[in-house]
Amino acid sequence: MIWYQRMKNKNYLKHIKLPEDLKKLKISQLKPLAEEIRKLLLTSVSVTGGHLSSNLGAVELTIALHYVFNSPKDKIVWDVGHQSYVHKILTGRAKSFCTLRKSGGLSGFTRPSESVHDAVVSGHSSTSVSSALGIACARDLRGENFDVVAVIGDGSLTGGLAYEGLNNAASATSRLIVVLNDNEMSISKNVGALSTHLAVLRSNPSYLNVKKEVKKVLDRSQIGRMFARTIGKAKTNLKYLVMPNVFFEEMGFTYVGAVDGHNITELVNALKTCRQFEGPVLLHVKTQKGKGYEKAEKSPEYFHGVERFDLETGEPLYEKGKSFTSVFGETIVSLAEKNDKIVAVTAAMTSGTGLSKFSQKFPDRFFDVGIAEAHAVTFCAGLATQGLKPVFAVYSTFLQRAYDQIIHDVCIANLPVVFAIDRAGIVGADGETHQGVFDLSFLSHIPNMTVFAPKNAAEMRVAFNTAFLMDSPVAVRYPRGCAIDEEYTCDMTEPEIFSDGERIAVVTVGEMFYPALEACEQLNAEGIFPALINVRQVFPISEKLLKILEKFDLIFTVENNTCDGGFGQKLNCAIS
Repeated sequence: MIWYQRMKNKNYLKHIKLPEDLKKLKISQLKPLAEEIRKLLLTSVSVTGGHLSSNLGAVELTIALHYVFNSPKDKIVWDVGHQSYVHKILTGRAKSFCTLRKSGGLSGFTRPSESVHDAVVSGHSSTSVSSALGIACARDLRGENFDVVAVIGDGSLTGGLAYEGLNNAASATSRLIVVLNDNEMSISKNVGALSTHLAVLRSNPSYLNVKKEVKKVLDRSQIGRMFARTIGKAKTNLKYLVMPNVFFEEMGFTYVGAVDGHNITELVNALKTCRQFEGPVLLHVKTQKGKGYEKAEKSPEYFHGVERFDLETGEPLYEKGKSFTSVFGETIVSLAEKNDKIVAVTAAMTSGTGLSKFSQKFPDRFFDVGIAEAHAVTFCAGLATQGLKPVFAVYSTFLQRAYDQIIHDVCIANLPVVFAIDRAGIVGADGETHQGVFDLSFLSHIPNMTVFAPKNAAEMRVAFNTAFLMDSPVAVRYPRGCAIDEEYTCDMTEPEIFSDGERIAVVTVGEMFYPALEACEQLNAEGIFPALINVRQVFPISEKLLKILEKFDLIFTVENNTCDGGFGQKLNCAIS
């Protein structure tokens, strides 16, 4: 009682050092705590940038999870991890939250090396169920006793891996709780008062106890078991009529919900109920993206991932130059106006990849396949077999998820699919799970694949124009950030000799030309005059480039990619 009196009319959040402190609060005190956390989210993310909408929508859910479960003994696995900001705040990282996405600061995603409360590394979507099931099965094998909770958004359910995890979880029968954070897509809407009543009734602890006892009695005789099967069939038929969410139960999950994701009392009661089930259970929670910040509520996609912004206006705090992404968006629209065979595909990243204008101007030629990169690539292959010219716009880090499809479905068949690979190279604040530093390495050895790396806006326009004229797979790789906007034409298949030299050559890939140019200018001031060569076509390495490099004794390569398997290593092999 003394603790509560001390907290009265004071900031609740400053007293929450770890999740066990949260449990000292009354349920009625959790609502004002939620508002304090929202204020911290807004003031911090407006300064650091980050994922805002999803975290504003998950405040009450996160509070309820830590109020019911005992982290780190109980494992909470966050899908993607970009909705884990509140989790970080409640697990001892509130004071350092201002360092989010900064060098040496907090990661924008879950990271076990950062906290024992982060169960897994998570930066890509649709992985939580599989990770959580692995943890649950390991727990059972070791004879341990703790809860495992996977939190997954409705968008992540468009990823095939999520269904593989759900299917396996049902057959494994390990005790596992999956929380479906439904904040956008109406997966299955309950119908009418009867449905609501059934959902509430079957979540009642008394109902669960009676159900267990009745099952025990009926299982004792053959007649009882026959009677149970008859009742089961009737119950299933009734559920199909009034509760379309039976989909999850048909997979083997016990379904609970839907619960108001902003009502902490409902959430706490539902989570406590879920703990009583012996097998896999799915709790359906309805939330609103951007909750508590009107601008994010109206434009949740815009505020999904933001740079620094003004809280009053919602506008960015600094003007950006024209980015590679926007140049791509303009270019693809321009090319599609002249070529009606061009179609565009995205994996739930319309705005992020620059396809918003294309989607508005050519809605019949635009396809958002959801968070399903592997499907997107094979879907593009299908489009290409019928004479269309598909472009798949995707972040480099997410294209990794479709490696087999690139090889098997596109390149072996030598189909004219264009890959617009955004965020290639180091992307900065999003951390290690989002760095696009592997694409040159994993694309370089695939037969029939051509890779272009434009250094600026002019070369980018030419690269895509060239790509759509080719009858084979083409990848155009470009970084996050501003593109130097110049106007000229060139041949992307030919290397550019920017400056000649005699003994030393500096060979650059894409935007790395400009820092290399600065380095060469500094060398020039010291009396050293290396040749500066922009490759443009990274793979296959052109015979003309190899011929040019024959006269040099020292060759330096500059690329925004891991060294292992990258352009430098491939060039070294080619000239050895």
